Amino acid sequence: MISKGAEKVLDCFGAKRGESVLIVVDTSTPLSIGRSLFEAARDRWCDAMIVTMLPRMRHGEEPPISIAEAMKNADVVIAPTTFSLTHTQARINACKAGARIASMPGITEEMMASGGMTADYNKVNDIAIRLNKQLEKARKVRVITESGTDIVFNLEGCKWMMDTGICHEPGCSANLPAGELYIAPEDANGVFVVDGSMSGFGILESPLEFTVGNRHVAGIKGKQAGKLNSMLDAVGDKARNIAEFGIGINPQARLIGNVLEDEKVGGTVHIALGDNSTFGGDVVAGIHLDGIITKPKIFLDGKEFILSDYI
Repeated sequence: MISKGAEKVLDCFGAKRGESVLIVVDTSTPLSIGRSLFEAARDRWCDAMIVTMLPRMRHGEEPPISIAEAMKNADVVIAPTTFSLTHTQARINACKAGARIASMPGITEEMMASGGMTADYNKVNDIAIRLNKQLEKARKVRVITESGTDIVFNLEGCKWMMDTGICHEPGCSANLPAGELYIAPEDANGVFVVDGSMSGFGILESPLEFTVGNRHVAGIKGKQAGKLNSMLDAVGDKARNIAEFGIGINPQARLIGNVLEDEKVGGTVHIALGDNSTFGGDVVAGIHLDGIITKPKIFLDGKEFILSDYI
């Protein structure tokens, strides 16, 4: 039930009696989702509030200043908006002020009640910790797939981040559904083929192929390449930055055409374009687009890494 999903969100973020809980929605957010989160917060004797804005145009676009200010003054912020607020300065500043932030872009009633949201997030947290111990030692990661991916990431001086769904400390943030490890790479070179889903496109009917040099997308091929190029060109050259390499670790997540859940699917990897300033990177782009790659082979400093041993 959707109400159980809402209660789980409040559990994951440790919302307590007397805390302020700000729910940020837009006019395209299903009314039932905002209402269920409000009621779950109210039932915990939190000071619950809902604020509604117009939908943003893309993932990573800033919310109105008034909402950004409200986020800084809440204990918990829950954002089931159409497009993600994760990669925004508003989210960064709210976390610096001590808010705990749940970003849930594009969440649906079905997703609230099934799939990745039903995971045992204590187990996801354990997976993340064990996996991170292996990944943090690697300086170069190579990813290969039968569909044509062959790309190398230089991770020298970079730090892996864990999105486990458990977010009790001031200033933390997470997606829900959760379940990934991700990093802003120092460099990236090669080719990657997105054969799962892509932000703004859903599940792909045919793959998108990206050619990368010096962490910059130099070319895109595929049926949807024209549309994607137009999206990137509307933002500028920084939109072609290789912002992120991530690994999905949620055993219950499914590939459904919504990147919020798709990038968490256990055993997949994803590569994102655009902004990575919110997790240790050096590019502020106002856009962040993820592409999911299925059935990857991963090599850490030349040695094959068996991801299924951990999930």
